[in-house]
Amino acid sequence: MIVNFFNRLQDGLDKSRCLDGVAPLLLRLYLAPVLLQAGWNKLSNFEDSAAWFGNPEWGLGLPFPELMVALAAGAEFVGGMLLIVGLAVRWISIPLMVTMLVAAFAVHWDNGWLAIADGSSWLANDRVMEAQERLSMAKSILSEYGNYDWLTGRGSVVILNNGIEFAITYFVMLLSLFFTGGGRWFSLDYWIAKRFRSLS
Repeated sequence: MIVNFFNRLQDGLDKSRCLDGVAPLLLRLYLAPVLLQAGWNKLSNFEDSAAWFGNPEWGLGLPFPELMVALAAGAEFVGGMLLIVGLAVRWISIPLMVTMLVAAFAVHWDNGWLAIADGSSWLANDRVMEAQERLSMAKSILSEYGNYDWLTGRGSVVILNNGIEFAITYFVMLLSLFFTGGGRWFSLDYWIAKRFRSLS
């Protein structure tokens, strides 16, 4: 009796598989503007980006900085466009995952996990905890010398910690797309494969 009940529930869930292309579509549409913006920022400020990529003192200290910027920006910008239409999703996920790993470990690693300095988080490190004093001082200054209610009317004042949180989240999303592809129904990959791979 109980087994039959759970089997019927599972059968109901299984019927939702006809829409299994929605999840990859949503991942693609979430990632695309993030990647397009990141790529565009690098391309539109190419010289500054290359200087930051190459400088070992205040930048990343990467070799061949112009080439590295071109590869990262190209992967992000072209990759974002491909994700929108769902073309070559598994292929473009590979350089995008590499880009996210470089960002996480070369840029954000020293800052810990958190993107925003939240002292109440169990993931808060010493850097985040130290930022709380600065945040408190900033709020005090804003309250005393500014219209605090207006300044915070669209959100709380925070300190950007710039940890690996976003880069790793994007990496995991791209890893999922690497395994699922663009998804059924809503990607060019699906329709191209349906047309040409079924011939062999």
